[in-house]
Amino acid sequence: MSDLNNFENVDDQEQKLNIQRQRVKKKVKRKKILVYSIVYLFLAFLVIVAIVPFWIVIINSTRDGMSISTQGITLIPGTSLIENYKILVENVNIGRGFWNSLKIATLVTVLSGYFSALTAYGFHMYQFKGRNVLFGIILIFMMVPSQLAFLGYVKWMTQLGLMDTHAALIIPSIASIGTVFFLRAYISAALSKEIIESARIDGAGELYIFHRIALPLMAPGVATMSIFTFIGSWNNYLSARVILSSKENETLPMVISSLKALRIWYLNQGAIYLGFAISIVPIVVVFIFASKYLIENISAGAVKG
Repeated sequence: MSDLNNFENVDDQEQKLNIQRQRVKKKVKRKKILVYSIVYLFLAFLVIVAIVPFWIVIINSTRDGMSISTQGITLIPGTSLIENYKILVENVNIGRGFWNSLKIATLVTVLSGYFSALTAYGFHMYQFKGRNVLFGIILIFMMVPSQLAFLGYVKWMTQLGLMDTHAALIIPSIASIGTVFFLRAYISAALSKEIIESARIDGAGELYIFHRIALPLMAPGVATMSIFTFIGSWNNYLSARVILSSKENETLPMVISSLKALRIWYLNQGAIYLGFAISIVPIVVVFIFASKYLIENISAGAVKG
């Protein structure tokens, strides 16, 4: 009888332990659900905050200027899209401005990515006198606002006879300090010096090694910086306004801003928003095609951390 009682007591204890475990599991599950719910709600809020301004731009591009001025913000599309497009086309050359911006932004992105990768590769692979000093100078110039050197750059472009040319906006992209700094840190983690040494032993030249080995390994980092370079160049208004003066060389931000200079600009607000909506399209396209590299970069950093 005593043995039976002992077995019953053991069974009761096991049942109690199982019940306690189930309760603990339920509590942990509830906490996880609560935490995930808060996180997803916060992320949904951030998505809304990010999307609403773009949505307002798209909606306002379908409304007339008077309704935008008098009725304020609305999330319902209007019926003046065609009228706004006619105002846009009649007053400014939106196609020419779009092409000029696309040409400048593309060349700036390509030149910045290539020469910055080449410079970062040189800093990583070659041991030369003054390397650390030179890189320290690069870091110092990163902290100096670009506006301080802008007046000197304008004077230099004037002396070279490059004012009112797209070349004056493209040339500075060859020396992108921020991109060099980022890619040097990226290549130190992505590229092993042993691979380069083995390629040299096999008789490969330096440019061949850079183009066939180093540059493909640096592609995610180059693509990541290219997104921000393209956006910065596409939205560049100050430099373009100072350097460019002729109508045929105007970029898209300059073309859109010229609508505000009209006497009845408040009636053209719908056309201005339509110009903004058109200017957003290339940025979205570039981000869609290059976002996978950005995600790979973030994921790689998370794994290494």
